[in-house]
Amino acid sequence: MSSLLLPPGIEIYERGWLSANNIFHFGESDVSIVDTGYHAHSKMTLDLVNNALKKNELKSLNKIVNTHLHSDHCGGNAALQTYFGCEVYVPAAEALAVSDWNADLLSYENLGQECPQFSHHGVLLPGQEILLGRYLWKILAAPGHDPHSVILYQAEHRILISADALWEDGFGVIFPELWGESGFEELAQTLDLIESLPVSLVIPGHGRPFTDLAKSIEAARSRLDYLASSPDRNSRHGAKVLLKYKLLEWQSKEIALVNEWIFNTPALKDAAKHLHLDMNAFSQWLVQALVKSGAAKVDGAYLIDHG
Repeated sequence: MSSLLLPPGIEIYERGWLSANNIFHFGESDVSIVDTGYHAHSKMTLDLVNNALKKNELKSLNKIVNTHLHSDHCGGNAALQTYFGCEVYVPAAEALAVSDWNADLLSYENLGQECPQFSHHGVLLPGQEILLGRYLWKILAAPGHDPHSVILYQAEHRILISADALWEDGFGVIFPELWGESGFEELAQTLDLIESLPVSLVIPGHGRPFTDLAKSIEAARSRLDYLASSPDRNSRHGAKVLLKYKLLEWQSKEIALVNEWIFNTPALKDAAKHLHLDMNAFSQWLVQALVKSGAAKVDGAYLIDHG
C-alpha cells in the first residue's frame, strides 16, 4: 500500500483473513485504531500498536472503534483495553449486548467463534461524526453482512473504511440470510450508498486497499445477484467460509472434532436446514466441499488448512 495515497496520521495494517485489517490513526489529541483482529492474534495486534506508537513518538492508544462485532474485528479489544486502558466504541445497536456480554446476540456462539469479553464506553451512531486521529469521519449504517455494521467516511480526503460491506472483489458472507433474516436487500442498499460517495481510496476489512470503486461495486453487485438468485448458494458459501475460518485458527484438527464443532454450531445447523440435509450428511458434504475447493486437505484422520 503506497503511503502517497494516505494523508498524514493514518497507517494501515493489512492482516489477512483470520484477523481483519487494522487502521491506526494519530493526531495531537487522539490516537485510535479501527478494528483489532482475532483473539488468537492479540499479541501481534498489541505489537503492531506498540511499534506504531514508538515510531510516531506517541505515548498511548486512547480509543478503539469497531465497525462491527464479529470476532475477527474485535477479538483484540480485550488485550488492548487491558494494556492501554483505552475506550471502546461499538455500533449503537450492539451496546446492550456488550454491556450484558450476551455471546448469543453478539454472534460468537451462533458462528462457533470466540471473543474475550471487553467493555465499551461509547457508541457509533449513523449520521454522526467521530474524531479519529486528525480527521473527522462520518459514521454510516452498512447492513447486509451484519445488520449492525457501520462504515466510516472521511470527506476531505475521500477515504472510505468499508469493513466487510465491500472488498476489492466482493464482500463478507451475508450472515442474516443463514438464519432466515433479510440481508440481500440491505447489502444492495449499502452498495448504493457507497456508490453515491466521492471515494478515492477504499480500506476494506480484509484484503488490500484499492482505488477503483466502480470496478469493485460492479463485482459486488454481480456476486450479490448470484447469491440472491438461489439462497442455497449463500448457505453453502457461508458454511464453507465458517469452517475455513475456524480451520485458519486450528490449522489442523481431527475430523471427528471438526464434525463435533459443525454439529454444535447454530449457524451451520441453520445452513443444513436450508439445504435440506441432516447433520451427518451436511458435515460430510461440508468437509468434502472445503477439500474440493482447495481450501483444506485430509491427511489421515486430520483436516488441515490449505490454500
